[in-house]
Amino acid sequence: MLATYGSTSSGGAGFAVFFVLYLAVIIIVLAGLWKTYEKAGHPGWAAIIPIYNIWILLKIVGRPGWWLVFFFIPFANFIVGLIVLWDLCKAFNKSAGWFFGLWLLSFIFFPMLGFGSSQYGGVPARA
Repeated sequence: MLATYGSTSSGGAGFAVFFVLYLAVIIIVLAGLWKTYEKAGHPGWAAIIPIYNIWILLKIVGRPGWWLVFFFIPFANFIVGLIVLWDLCKAFNKSAGWFFGLWLLSFIFFPMLGFGSSQYGGVPARA
Protein backbone atom coordinates (compact mmCIF):
# COMPACT_ATOMS: atom_id res chain seq x y z
CA MET A 1 0.00 0.00 0.00
CA LEU A 2 1.31 3.42 -0.95
CA ALA A 3 1.26 6.12 1.71
CA THR A 4 0.20 9.56 0.62
CA TYR A 5 1.27 12.69 2.34
CA GLY A 6 -0.31 16.11 2.09
CA SER A 7 1.31 18.32 -0.46
CA THR A 8 1.71 22.03 -0.23
CA SER A 9 2.29 24.37 -3.07
CA SER A 10 3.33 27.44 -1.09
CA GLY A 11 6.97 27.11 -2.20
CA GLY A 12 6.20 28.36 -5.67
CA ALA A 13 4.20 31.31 -4.42
CA GLY A 14 6.96 32.28 -2.00
CA PHE A 15 9.50 32.14 -4.78
CA ALA A 16 7.29 34.28 -7.02
CA VAL A 17 6.96 36.96 -4.34
CA PHE A 18 10.71 36.92 -3.70
CA PHE A 19 11.43 37.13 -7.43
CA VAL A 20 9.10 40.10 -7.93
CA LEU A 21 10.66 41.95 -4.98
CA TYR A 22 14.14 41.14 -6.27
CA LEU A 23 13.29 42.52 -9.71
CA ALA A 24 11.81 45.65 -8.14
CA VAL A 25 15.03 46.31 -6.21
CA ILE A 26 17.15 45.77 -9.34
CA ILE A 27 14.98 48.18 -11.34
CA ILE A 28 15.16 50.83 -8.61
CA VAL A 29 18.96 50.53 -8.38
CA LEU A 30 19.37 50.70 -12.16
CA ALA A 31 17.11 53.75 -12.30
CA GLY A 32 19.25 55.39 -9.61
CA LEU A 33 22.42 54.60 -11.53
CA TRP A 34 20.81 55.92 -14.74
CA LYS A 35 20.01 59.25 -13.04
CA THR A 36 23.48 59.39 -11.45
CA TYR A 37 25.11 59.01 -14.86
CA GLU A 38 22.84 61.72 -16.28
CA LYS A 39 23.71 64.09 -13.44
CA ALA A 40 27.37 63.58 -14.31
CA GLY A 41 26.70 64.55 -17.94
CA HIS A 42 26.79 61.08 -19.47
CA PRO A 43 23.99 59.10 -21.11
CA GLY A 44 21.87 57.26 -18.58
CA TRP A 45 21.61 54.16 -20.75
CA ALA A 46 25.36 53.64 -20.22
CA ALA A 47 24.55 52.39 -16.71
CA ILE A 48 22.93 49.22 -18.07
CA ILE A 49 25.60 48.15 -20.57
CA PRO A 50 28.07 45.70 -19.00
CA ILE A 51 31.73 46.77 -18.97
CA TYR A 52 30.87 50.05 -20.72
CA ASN A 53 29.18 51.19 -17.50
CA ILE A 54 32.46 50.79 -15.63
CA TRP A 55 34.31 52.69 -18.37
CA ILE A 56 31.89 55.61 -18.03
CA LEU A 57 32.04 55.44 -14.23
CA LEU A 58 35.83 55.73 -14.44
CA LYS A 59 35.35 58.84 -16.60
CA ILE A 60 32.89 60.29 -14.07
CA VAL A 61 35.36 59.91 -11.21
CA GLY A 62 38.36 61.02 -13.29
CA ARG A 63 40.31 57.78 -13.32
CA PRO A 64 42.13 56.58 -16.44
CA GLY A 65 40.30 54.16 -18.73
CA TRP A 66 42.99 51.51 -18.42
CA TRP A 67 41.84 50.99 -14.82
CA LEU A 68 39.09 48.90 -16.39
CA VAL A 69 41.66 46.07 -16.54
CA PHE A 70 41.75 45.97 -12.72
CA PHE A 71 38.08 44.98 -12.64
CA PHE A 72 39.01 41.64 -14.24
CA ILE A 73 41.70 40.79 -11.66
CA PRO A 74 40.51 39.04 -8.49
CA PHE A 75 41.01 41.00 -5.26
CA ALA A 76 42.31 44.00 -7.23
CA ASN A 77 38.76 44.56 -8.49
CA PHE A 78 37.54 44.86 -4.90
CA ILE A 79 40.19 47.43 -3.94
CA VAL A 80 39.77 49.46 -7.14
CA GLY A 81 35.99 49.29 -6.76
CA LEU A 82 36.28 50.84 -3.30
CA ILE A 83 38.58 53.56 -4.66
CA VAL A 84 36.09 54.34 -7.43
CA LEU A 85 33.22 54.50 -4.92
CA TRP A 86 35.25 56.88 -2.76
CA ASP A 87 35.96 59.06 -5.79
CA LEU A 88 32.27 58.97 -6.73
CA CYS A 89 31.38 60.27 -3.28
CA LYS A 90 33.92 63.05 -3.64
CA ALA A 91 32.62 63.89 -7.13
CA PHE A 92 29.14 64.40 -5.67
CA ASN A 93 30.50 66.20 -2.57
CA LYS A 94 29.42 63.42 -0.23
CA SER A 95 30.94 62.35 3.08
CA ALA A 96 32.60 59.14 4.22
CA GLY A 97 29.21 58.02 5.50
CA TRP A 98 27.93 58.04 1.95
CA PHE A 99 30.92 55.95 0.90
CA PHE A 100 29.98 53.25 3.39
CA GLY A 101 26.34 53.54 2.33
CA LEU A 102 27.20 53.08 -1.34
CA TRP A 103 29.44 50.17 -0.47
CA LEU A 104 27.22 48.29 1.98
CA LEU A 105 23.70 49.48 1.10
CA SER A 106 24.02 50.35 -2.56
CA PHE A 107 20.42 49.34 -3.25
CA ILE A 108 19.37 52.28 -1.05
CA PHE A 109 22.13 54.83 -1.64
CA PHE A 110 22.38 54.74 -5.46
CA PRO A 111 18.70 55.67 -5.87
CA MET A 112 19.19 58.39 -3.23
CA LEU A 113 22.20 59.72 -5.15
CA GLY A 114 20.42 59.64 -8.49
CA PHE A 115 17.00 60.94 -7.48
CA GLY A 116 18.09 63.18 -4.61
CA SER A 117 19.26 66.75 -4.67
CA SER A 118 22.95 65.82 -5.05
CA GLN A 119 24.83 67.72 -7.73
CA TYR A 120 27.84 66.49 -9.65
CA GLY A 121 30.81 68.65 -8.69
CA GLY A 122 33.16 67.40 -11.37
CA VAL A 123 36.23 65.22 -11.19
CA PRO A 124 37.54 65.16 -7.62
CA ALA A 125 40.94 66.68 -6.92
CA ARG A 126 43.70 64.23 -6.03
CA ALA A 127 45.95 64.88 -3.05
